[in-house]
Amino acid sequence: MQVRIVHCVKPSCDLRFPVLEGEAFDDCCPACGGPVERLLDFTEIFESQQRSYEFGQPTRFEALLDNIRSAWNVGSMLRTADGLGISHVHLCGISPTPDHPKVAKTSLGAERWVSWTQHANGLKAVQALKQSGVQIWGLERTGRSEDLFEIAKELTPPGVLVVGNEVCGIDPGILVQCDRVVHLPMLGLKGSYNVAFAFGMAAGIIFQNLVEANRFAPDQN
Repeated sequence: MQVRIVHCVKPSCDLRFPVLEGEAFDDCCPACGGPVERLLDFTEIFESQQRSYEFGQPTRFEALLDNIRSAWNVGSMLRTADGLGISHVHLCGISPTPDHPKVAKTSLGAERWVSWTQHANGLKAVQALKQSGVQIWGLERTGRSEDLFEIAKELTPPGVLVVGNEVCGIDPGILVQCDRVVHLPMLGLKGSYNVAFAFGMAAGIIFQNLVEANRFAPDQN
């Protein structure tokens, strides 16, 4: 992918911004319409970045998105799932799939690499996962939820991290099925984080502990 850095030469504006290969651009500043200069050209900058970890086996760590309303949030979580090596994403209820253009726009291509399935009924999907021997970890602040920072080392794969609707949270029927319910500590006045951010933080904590415990590959015995 080619990228060029462009600068508006109008002193009152001074905007500096990137233009991607194939992106519509008419050689004028998008903010003020003034003249611009091209400063730098980068070629294949994204492909030069190397992964920190190479996975010979799936992580046995999956995610279930229960009735996520925002296509932007789903796309963001798919991109996070790709980066953390999450082996599969279950898209349940009204959660948009990668076929939605806004999902694809936010995931920036990750939707092509992350394995996913769509389920009309999230509760039935969770029940089927439990029957297959998978641990269900719900991300929700409830009366029985535990601080994820304190118990992350106790979450052993195979497991599925469940996040719920931006307003309503996880379906109560699914919460009953969860083997562990965890929450992220908060110091501010709001009661919750944005769901995509919360998913990224929680998945990152679990990922770190899987790395430290070398729990990626399936059991050998």
